[in-house]
Amino acid sequence: EFLRLKETLAKEGLFDIDRKLPIPKMPEKIGIITSPTGDALHDVVTTINRRFPLAEIYLYPALVQGEEAPKSLISALNKCVTDKFVEVIIITRGGGTVEDLSCFNDEALARAIFSSPIPTVSGVGHEQDYTICDFVASQRAATPTAAAVIVTKDKQELLNFIASAEKQLSSAIKHKLITSYNEYQVLANSYGLKNFIQK
Repeated sequence: EFLRLKETLAKEGLFDIDRKLPIPKMPEKIGIITSPTGDALHDVVTTINRRFPLAEIYLYPALVQGEEAPKSLISALNKCVTDKFVEVIIITRGGGTVEDLSCFNDEALARAIFSSPIPTVSGVGHEQDYTICDFVASQRAATPTAAAVIVTKDKQELLNFIASAEKQLSSAIKHKLITSYNEYQVLANSYGLKNFIQK
């Protein structure tokens, strides 16, 4: 069933790279669709707060296991899209058996993710786990933590960039001041200005 659905959706182009939405480079508003009581939420929030604490996190709670889970996930996704608060969406849950993760192989959910106008990152299960969501999302992450890394910039990298830019700006200003002062000295000491009244 998994392979049949995968083949069907692939033929329809739902997995095509050129149809996937780009992940924002530094989103400040991040949506998370997952269980509010699972470890995945803790891992994602902790990672985002450590890497880029300026980001605002919006939780859209959903069931991530069982027969009702696909409908719950679709409902959370639709609300996330309707609210228009976030710039990127993480759909995630921790590891489990093939049966536990089967709700992420739902066709209706796959089509909802594909139709989302907001980029999506799928962080379902562990590194070896693959679901239909992984193929249809804008980008797959090996784990929930990896999903959080994908959507955030490391604050230390940003601080290093700012420090480097500040040094370059300071150097450019100093160079400009020295050049302007030298030009002023040339003008101030020119024959024409020194003998202006006589001339």
